[in-house]
Amino acid sequence: MTMSPSLPDPDRLPPARFALDRWTWREIAYLLANLPVAVVGFVYTVVVISVGAGLSVTVIGLPLLVGGLQGARLLGRLERRRARWMLGVRVEEPSPLGRGHRDQGFFVRLWAGLKDPVGWRALLYGFIRLPWGVLTFAVTLLSLFVLWPVLPFIARGLTAVDRAMVRGLLSPSDELERRIAELESDRGVVVDTAAADLRRIERDLHDGAQARLVALAMGLGLAKEKLTDDPEAAARMVD
Repeated sequence: MTMSPSLPDPDRLPPARFALDRWTWREIAYLLANLPVAVVGFVYTVVVISVGAGLSVTVIGLPLLVGGLQGARLLGRLERRRARWMLGVRVEEPSPLGRGHRDQGFFVRLWAGLKDPVGWRALLYGFIRLPWGVLTFAVTLLSLFVLWPVLPFIARGLTAVDRAMVRGLLSPSDELERRIAELESDRGVVVDTAAADLRRIERDLHDGAQARLVALAMGLGLAKEKLTDDPEAAARMVD
């Protein structure tokens, strides 16, 4: 009996080798792009924190800070996509902010935006990436010309730190996000079941109780007709 060859695990990266293969070139490109991406993230984080904190004593300071956290969420999404495409890192997308606060007041939504853990972790990610981006850019560029025989191992070691950063700072709040997803799924099942039960009750009332009420009305009508002619028969019909 012949056995079919096992499929490769998409989450398992190929081992680092001396030859520069496709994954190695992707890791090198990722490390070289770390510097410009880190500069953008660092500048954005500094501007958001300084403007939001500086204007927090005014009316517009806190909404600006909430908007900055939303922008940090967007930058985090772009970084997750970049890591997924170039490093093979699969990180789930966090839940949208304010999904349970849309029907509530302005201050409730504002407070929920200020407490957004995903946005704050994305800002922290953008802040600490600058020194790491400078280091990875310099080491990778130097290794391309001087240490190229061991460049695959250097790239794999540096991108391992990048993978840990993405998983640690740009992933959802694991327990909370899973609990929200479970509650939403359970709520959908409960709503569907309740709707089906209501439809069944309506159908039973329409088909059963209504027919019995019509029969009762007809019986009472017949008893009323016999009331003057045969009171005893009318009493038996009412009973």
